[in-house]
Amino acid sequence: MDIATLLGIFSGVALLLASIMQNSGLELFISAPSAMIVLGGTIAATLVAYPINELFGVIGLFLKVFITKKHNLYDLIDNMVMICSVARKGGVLAIESRLDEIDNGFLRRGLQYTVDGKDENTVVTLLKKEIRQIQQKHRDGWQIMSEMGKFAPAFGMVGTLIGLIQMLSALDDVKTVGPKMAVALITTFYGALLANLVFIPMTVKLKRRSAAESLEMDLVLEGITFIRKGVNPRFMKEALENILENAIGKKLKREKTPIQTPAPKPAPKPVPGTPRKEGIHARTRKNN
Repeated sequence: MDIATLLGIFSGVALLLASIMQNSGLELFISAPSAMIVLGGTIAATLVAYPINELFGVIGLFLKVFITKKHNLYDLIDNMVMICSVARKGGVLAIESRLDEIDNGFLRRGLQYTVDGKDENTVVTLLKKEIRQIQQKHRDGWQIMSEMGKFAPAFGMVGTLIGLIQMLSALDDVKTVGPKMAVALITTFYGALLANLVFIPMTVKLKRRSAAESLEMDLVLEGITFIRKGVNPRFMKEALENILENAIGKKLKREKTPIQTPAPKPAPKPVPGTPRKEGIHARTRKNN
């Protein structure tokens, strides 16, 4: 569960409610017609813009924002280095016995292609095609969420215009102008709130998740290429870590065990009664 997403939404709503309750009652900001215009209009416009089969994936994307899977990419690199060592010692076919132990599905498929005897160009082509398909799926998802972030405030303005028209049609009764104007502005409030607290932040988070998954798959692709070529595992580890650190824009330091240097031995204590040895300089001064 992604605590940051839940904390952000709940804290934003709580702060808004607290500020409203300090100055007025909450009932002024509750309007079923305004909610129907904003939510209904946003969903209707999204249905017009995108095919129905793509919209079903929005529900999964919405849930994916709240669910996070932490992947330690350094552990992934260590696993690939271990597999490279196995392949160098026992050949590529020696990897087959370890395929069931690999949790990363993309890495497992790439190694399965290798064990099956597919040539390097075929393996790279298949894996790159899978990367493009996953990236396109992610792109379609966050683009839908981004467009919903544009539709919500737009229909908020539509609701405000409807309220203004109704208000202007009843200007004879001056007492109703203020309340009707307030109701008209609530739809704008709903649209801005949905866009800036839900849809736009979720779009940003989905983009970041997509970029992180693409980086992970790129590392796996490079690792499989190194394994097929039978490179030195130490070189492979350094190369993949450099790719990772260059991609994220900063150096990630791992905890290292400090090297224990032995303490210098103390000089032996002179035994009482034994003559002290004179140094070269002392003997020279005596001779002079």
